[in-house]
Amino acid sequence: MHSKTPPPDNTNPSSKPAQRFSEQRLERYLWNSRFLVMMAVVPSLIGAVVLFIIGTIDIAKVLVDTAAYYFLGSVEDIHDSVVPSIIMAIDIYLIAIVLLIFGLGVYRLFVSPIEQAEDHAPQHPFNVQSFDQLKDKIARVVILAVIIEFFRAVVDIRFQTPLDAIYLALSVLALAAALYLMSLAHRKE
Repeated sequence: MHSKTPPPDNTNPSSKPAQRFSEQRLERYLWNSRFLVMMAVVPSLIGAVVLFIIGTIDIAKVLVDTAAYYFLGSVEDIHDSVVPSIIMAIDIYLIAIVLLIFGLGVYRLFVSPIEQAEDHAPQHPFNVQSFDQLKDKIARVVILAVIIEFFRAVVDIRFQTPLDAIYLALSVLALAAALYLMSLAHRKE
């Protein structure tokens, strides 16, 4: 049996180290290009901070308005605005959480694992192992934000016809079914 290995190419021995050097250099640039994701990570984290501040200021404003109404005798009635304002703040917080999960998940996938999160809890939302897992975690928070937005819309509904009540009941049923299916998918993990 003869082995069919090609004979070594001794025609230009200096071309291999040059090719290897340029290939290594290109691969180093390609590997370091993963840091381009920082252009998404940093603004996501800054956006999360901004949204947390906005949500907190909104809650503080509701608190001040409530104190003014009950303790200082403010003329402005807060009953129509308190619940929608708090729901809006919760929605803002949820969007901030989406930005946090996205920014830290992308960082972990492309740049480096976050050691404190790894040591703290393997199931922490920031410990994503793949794009699918990141997408799933973000989708769950987005669905929760949509539910909160739906709740805010329901608070403002003024029924005109009995059909409006039926539409509301059907949408609540659809929402409950979606939550049930989401919990089934979560249990399988």
